[in-house]
Amino acid sequence: MYDGIINVYKEKGFTSFDVVAKMRGILGQRKVGHTGTLDPAAEGVLPVCAGKGTKLCDMLTDHDKTYRATLLLGVETDTQDTTGAVLSEKNTDFLKEEEVRAAILSFVGDYDQVPPMYSALKVDGKKLYELAREGKEVERKARPVKIHEIVIESVNLPEVVMTVSCSKGTYIRTLCHDIGEKLSVGGCMKELLRTRVDRFSMEDSLTLSELQALKDQGRLSEAVLPVEAVFSDYREIRSEGEELDKLMKNGNPFRYKKAGNVTDGEPFKAYTAEGQFIGIYEFSEEKRMFYPRKLFLG
Repeated sequence: MYDGIINVYKEKGFTSFDVVAKMRGILGQRKVGHTGTLDPAAEGVLPVCAGKGTKLCDMLTDHDKTYRATLLLGVETDTQDTTGAVLSEKNTDFLKEEEVRAAILSFVGDYDQVPPMYSALKVDGKKLYELAREGKEVERKARPVKIHEIVIESVNLPEVVMTVSCSKGTYIRTLCHDIGEKLSVGGCMKELLRTRVDRFSMEDSLTLSELQALKDQGRLSEAVLPVEAVFSDYREIRSEGEELDKLMKNGNPFRYKKAGNVTDGEPFKAYTAEGQFIGIYEFSEEKRMFYPRKLFLG
């Protein structure tokens, strides 16, 4: 059984669930999950977790991401991208590059974003895209997101290519829609490529066919990043004996004098005395103890 994370390059036409289904076949195991949905028309980095690594799914979903997107101004659709039905088309000939650039860059920073109807978010137990397909539209509350940086790669109006680094939960489709709205011409997303999820970059990703080839060569393990490698920047604490081993393995808090200078909430990789990776513990300044954040045993 494989335990860890595989940096998959999701190609156009596949859903994220398609990728998981195919990875189950390639890995030969059922315990597989992905770390954040990519629309079928989008492509790019989709980290896939296997075995004990599935406990990482929620942690990786919470991380920042980077996208390369093509904004199409003057067109508004029901899905906020070019796969949807066109709701309106407006002339963009009067737009100046300077005002377009200014409008785009005005979204850098904290930003309240209303999730699109065509999304997997649930309202009263039903996914928004299911309601949208039934012709229903429900009120959605704006959610705080953060755009860390936007680099405008090229402007060839009515299209703009830009690289966006953002917080979790940011919809690039909606960002494109909102930019179009700010310019009073409407807008939607034409192309989307996810280039990074936390430490996982597009340059290191592998397509499903490449992963299948590695399997056929008996080298699939080379593509599986061990769980603890995701936390390479964390300091580590190591048990000194059976008593502390037992506390750690059972997810109990403990005191550890050899940690040196620590800050409140600082995460640590925890190991048994024999070097077995247990999981992530974090330090509580108030209690002066280490508490479990996520265990990866079993």
